[in-house]
Amino acid sequence: MAVTVQECLELQLLEVEMLLSMFPKKGEINLDEDAVPGVQRYLRNADGALPPRLEYSIAIDVGEAKVKVDLQVLLPRMYPHVAPQLFARSNALHRQQQLQLNTRLASHISSLDSGELCVYEAVQWVKENSLPYLENSKISSESPSKEVVVKETLHRMWIYSHHIYRQELRKKIFDCAKKLNLTGFCLTGKPGVICVEGLRENCEEFWRAIRYPNWKHISCKHVENVETEGSVDSLRLFRAFEDLQLQAHGDYGLRNDYHMDLGQFLEFLKQHQSGHIFQILFGVEGKLSDK
Repeated sequence: MAVTVQECLELQLLEVEMLLSMFPKKGEINLDEDAVPGVQRYLRNADGALPPRLEYSIAIDVGEAKVKVDLQVLLPRMYPHVAPQLFARSNALHRQQQLQLNTRLASHISSLDSGELCVYEAVQWVKENSLPYLENSKISSESPSKEVVVKETLHRMWIYSHHIYRQELRKKIFDCAKKLNLTGFCLTGKPGVICVEGLRENCEEFWRAIRYPNWKHISCKHVENVETEGSVDSLRLFRAFEDLQLQAHGDYGLRNDYHMDLGQFLEFLKQHQSGHIFQILFGVEGKLSDK
């Protein structure tokens, strides 16, 4: 028997109530005051609009020093039958340790049985497994400096989609890129192409966020890493995150199904020192027509 949204939301509320009873102190759980009432109103009248997805964070004390690690939680409406989006953050974690911690957390959650509530399991896992990463960050911070040159790596991802049309999806893409300080562009239409560049962990978080929960026909075609001893900003090919609008081929009337002018797109790529990407994205060598 198929599981309904209402059944999933009821389970989510039960889990939130359990977590609130386990973390009763002010500041332990950060939850928008309208989030739970919004879900409750929908459950009383399921004919109305779906409520926003539940989103909250839990402050977890780790180790004897009670170092704070925040577990950020975003629940799809079909959770627990769809995996939750979880991300652990701490000011005491270096970027690399934070990335490693979240990779292991995601692996642990994916190993659990589908259909089981797992946010508390994630809290316990973070509490029991964060200490080595915190200690590695501390050792790294306390090591005597020998005029070590700090190197940064610019990460650039080239993402291909069969199409990008929906305004809701486009808004999510631009909001996420802005939040994570990523530059690049989004080519709307058919095909759809996204390029993001910035710090690696920010690019990877962007990739997780836009795919989630079930964007089909999307793939990361190519990744570039460029190391520098200065700021990664000097390596960016794009000054901002652009809304790339190109002419479409053909007249399809009211149909939202049109092919973008790939000749214009190739020219745009070459202007940004990325002409070689065309063949990676489309499998053919790009050639500009004579004018």
